[in-house]
Amino acid sequence: MSAARRTRKRKHSESEVPFAAGFRLPTLKQSRDAIGLSKIPKMYDPGTESAHFKRIPQPISEDDWLAQYNEKGQSFKNFTRTCRWISCRKVKYTRQKFVSDGKNLKQRYPDGKIYLQPLGDFDQLCWDSSYPSIDDLADYTERFYSLPVVVLPAVKLKLPTKKGHVQLRVDSIHGLLRQQIADDALCLIGLTMVDLFEDETDLFVAGLAAGNQRVAVFSFARYDPSLSFSTEHWYDIWPSKQLDPLKKKELVLQRRCKLLVHEIAHLFGVDQCIWYACCMNGSGHLAEDFAQPIYLCPVDLHKLQQLCGFDAVDRYQKLLEFFKKHGMEEETRWFESRLAFITESEAR
Repeated sequence: MSAARRTRKRKHSESEVPFAAGFRLPTLKQSRDAIGLSKIPKMYDPGTESAHFKRIPQPISEDDWLAQYNEKGQSFKNFTRTCRWISCRKVKYTRQKFVSDGKNLKQRYPDGKIYLQPLGDFDQLCWDSSYPSIDDLADYTERFYSLPVVVLPAVKLKLPTKKGHVQLRVDSIHGLLRQQIADDALCLIGLTMVDLFEDETDLFVAGLAAGNQRVAVFSFARYDPSLSFSTEHWYDIWPSKQLDPLKKKELVLQRRCKLLVHEIAHLFGVDQCIWYACCMNGSGHLAEDFAQPIYLCPVDLHKLQQLCGFDAVDRYQKLLEFFKKHGMEEETRWFESRLAFITESEAR
């Protein structure tokens, strides 16, 4: 199993375009049914007219995910039937303690951890206050999954000494990660500031996850809002605007956090979401990726609650603390509103 965020050399359209052939946007009833509960508690209630969770928008570019792919959608029940992490059998190639009658990841793999592996000078811009650190990403990931996260010492990369933009092929990095994965690793994620590609037709890839091997690599080279990129040549990247350092840090942190937890979810068996606009939607290009929300919809929240065994209200509160700490106002407002909806409704 693999998952990638890829941009190819294709023409864009400014006008609204149709969904991919065969794809049908789910009805509100189908989306509610996908949550997997006959009686939906307030924690998973999308609210009247989807006050907190909107439907996926119509594609506006032929590169948009759902303009290219006929996604069938993974309901909660589909997830529980197919997720190997909550099956009665130990996941292949894992070398850690396994408790067969455990109900979630914490109980089945009590020593399990998510590992983050910096590749190259990941924090090379740590002197610049507008760039978040890898420790910020680890903190967010731990709050998102309620699982322990370990940051490993950085691995040096042998890069060409000539000047100019560089791209690395993801295959070679996967091989490196497979050699480094720890016995107690649920997954190992390589993170780099070097641009990546997989196939010769790629403009670039943000990353690639290999679920059967529990490894993935992701690049944040193109997640800086002050840069612009050619849609024709992978090597054309240039500074295009000046941003307030605090606003820039907020955007970079939001984009990095969203990509990281999205791809870890794929390693845990969660597919692209079609039920509501959420951070598990597929994306065909960076603009679509950046426009997607940072929160999970009720369907995917239910999947991760079943997988990780967290208290959903406690998780919301910990994520809210993170957003407040980093001055992320839009995310703070959404999580405060969502918590108020849940707790006020339950108090009645």
